[in-house]
Amino acid sequence: MKSNNSLTPQSPPPCRGRARVGVEIFDRLNSTPIRAYVVGASARYNYGLSLQGRRNWFGCVEQFGFAKISSLIKIFFAVLLLLGVASIGYWMGNQRASSTQTATSKTGERKVLYYRNPMGLADTSPVPKKDSMGMDYVAVYEGEEQSTASLNISIDKVQKLGVKSEAAALRELNSSLRVTGRIEIDERRTYTIAPKFEGWVERLHVNTTGQLVAKGQALFDVYSPELVSAQHEQTLAAQGLVAMKDADDEAKRSMQRLADATATRLKNWDVSGAKLNGNRITYHAKESGIVLEKKAVQGMRFMPGEVLYQIADLSSVWVVAEVPEQDIVQLQLGSTAQIKVDAYPERVFDGKVDFIYPTLNSATRTVQVRMQVANPQTLLKPAMFANANIAVSKGNKVLTVPTSAVIDSGTRQVVLVRLAEGRFEPRTVSLGNRSNDYVEVLNGIAEGEQVVTSANFLIDSESNLKAALGGMSATTPTAVVGRDSSRQTRSHSAAVGINPDLQGKAVGYQAQGILEAINDDGSVSITHQPIKSLGWPGMTMDFALANTALVSGIKAGSKIDFEIVKRGEDEWVITKLQAHQH
Repeated sequence: MKSNNSLTPQSPPPCRGRARVGVEIFDRLNSTPIRAYVVGASARYNYGLSLQGRRNWFGCVEQFGFAKISSLIKIFFAVLLLLGVASIGYWMGNQRASSTQTATSKTGERKVLYYRNPMGLADTSPVPKKDSMGMDYVAVYEGEEQSTASLNISIDKVQKLGVKSEAAALRELNSSLRVTGRIEIDERRTYTIAPKFEGWVERLHVNTTGQLVAKGQALFDVYSPELVSAQHEQTLAAQGLVAMKDADDEAKRSMQRLADATATRLKNWDVSGAKLNGNRITYHAKESGIVLEKKAVQGMRFMPGEVLYQIADLSSVWVVAEVPEQDIVQLQLGSTAQIKVDAYPERVFDGKVDFIYPTLNSATRTVQVRMQVANPQTLLKPAMFANANIAVSKGNKVLTVPTSAVIDSGTRQVVLVRLAEGRFEPRTVSLGNRSNDYVEVLNGIAEGEQVVTSANFLIDSESNLKAALGGMSATTPTAVVGRDSSRQTRSHSAAVGINPDLQGKAVGYQAQGILEAINDDGSVSITHQPIKSLGWPGMTMDFALANTALVSGIKAGSKIDFEIVKRGEDEWVITKLQAHQH
């Protein structure tokens, strides 16, 4: 055996028991040299082997590590197999996703109806375009059609205007009805002094009007022959009953009837408890109160039923208020009220509604309402003017919106409903009862809808609310605003030169003319008279309509009055149109 040092590239080294072998095969099918890397315990060899060398080399490999190499090869091919399976699965998954997306795109493809102005102006376009500021018009797809009454405002403008909204909600309206009234005497607490017998006033104990009297206080002394005679008869009858205690029963009954008749006469005269002071009898007050009227004069003669005093108890008074007929429905018996008078601005008097008068004053169209108010210190004087706040809560919840959300034109009430960010819709509503901050909505909106509570008048001016409101009465409104007229006889700017000093200074330009035709695309042909504000001569032109409802009920050939507004370059829209008023 030769030494290892004598080995040549043509003679592969002998196999060693502890050698580790790594093989890199470039080509198994031809004679391309195979690079074999044999790493021994003490040296590394790099051989270019011939065919004979390959045999010897593989023999060496088989002797020392063929089993290990076979395992490595099996692992290598297993990994390749797994990678292949994963690649096929990934490819099939992509194919399915692509197919799904393709099917979705086919089934979910939407049709563009038109393009709307990005700034919320009431104009549209059938083709993509840009506005005067270079902003692209927004596509409106099928199913996303907006009512012609809706308004669109850019989010920046919404933020600048400070638009706020609040949801319509069910609330209990704790409102108060403010009315004016006057203090009046409680008619149930007044009484008069009118003796039922004839006599003369001998002496007055209460001799001034307005004097306060207490119950049982002496008012005046009277002399009456009839009264004195009845008093004597009563005394004699009483003495007779005592004297005839031993008499027979018939005599006692006769004397008792005389005593009873005398007592009954005095009782009917309301002086049954009065005592004679000589030949005079003192008359006393039956209730406490204020002397409102005094007709008694010392020494005067009075006849039965003649009024000598009128006295009223002012510890409780009435406040009688005039309530407009449309507010009567809000009132209920027992409703609380707060009363204030100018004499005591810091004081509030509590009262309750205890009566609603059944008649209406035809002159003032009001109904009187009576409130009972305690007046222990008699601060409230009859005939004073009073201001009353009557609580008119019904106790049940109703649909309400803030009062600031309502735009009242005088003929109808409108609220702006916030449909989305920057999108609003005016709604006509019917209103009911009001409180200080909220108003009841009978119809027009639903619970939970957001209504604009601030800057709604600014939205009116920013988004041409009047034009939008004009289409609310239409049954099937269709927006054709701002389309380029294909039948326009002459371009406005091409026909005549518009005075640049007049542009932008007016929102709308008034004109008169004849409605020639209503075109299929929603525009109208009009032969208008000269428009001096624009410097236009009379001519026939096509105009777009802010809403097709503007020509409802107007026939071709009719004389009309209309208003046009410039929306963009060579774009003029009719915002108002009506039959000519003679």
